[in-house]
Formats: sequence, C-alpha cells, structure tokens
Amino acid sequence: MLDYFALGVLFFVGIVLFYGIIVLHDIPYEIAVHRNHPHQDAIHAAGWVSLFTLHALWPFLWIWAMLYREDRGWGFDHGKSGAAQDADLAKQLAELRQRIEQLEGSTSAARNEKED
Repeated sequence: MLDYFALGVLFFVGIVLFYGIIVLHDIPYEIAVHRNHPHQDAIHAAGWVSLFTLHALWPFLWIWAMLYREDRGWGFDHGKSGAAQDADLAKQLAELRQRIEQLEGSTSAARNEKED
C-alpha cells in the first residue's frame, strides 16, 4: 500500500514540476501581453526556445518584456505625460499655422503692391 502512495506522490511531483516550468517560462509573455508589447509573439516564441536552453534566455526575455509600456513606449520618459505632450504639440501646430498665415498674407500683399 505504501508503495502505491509513494508512486502517486512521485507522479504528482513530476506533473507539478513539469507544469510549473511551463508556467515559469510564460511569465515574460504574460508581462508583454499585459503591457501590450509590440513583440509579444517573439517573446512567446523565445520563451519556448528558452525551455531548450535550460532557461538561459529567460532573464533577457523578462528584461525585454519589461522595457515597453504602452503609456510611455520604451521607457524613455521626457518628463511629460502623453496628454501634456499632445497639448504641447497642438500648441506648436497652432503657432505654425498662424506663422504660415502671416507669411501668406505678407506675400500676397507684396504681390498686390507689385501689380499696382
């Protein structure tokens, strides 16, 4: 009876280890999915390759998955949030349009003077 119990524990531990390793290798992919990473599929495929290299690639995949965030891209924050950057760009665009209108007005006035 004890032999069957030991055999059952052995199978249970083997199955838990097998699925535990698979879940472990999927952590970078899950991070990439959560962050809406543009290279999700590549990270997932590299995670499977990492299984055959005894998880030697796994730390690099984790870093790769952590580098990207949807709100700030690849992690380079220039001190402004997305909304503040959009507001600055809109302000610059308005200034450029105003400058173009001024230049067009001055050139049309110059043409009118030449014609007269």
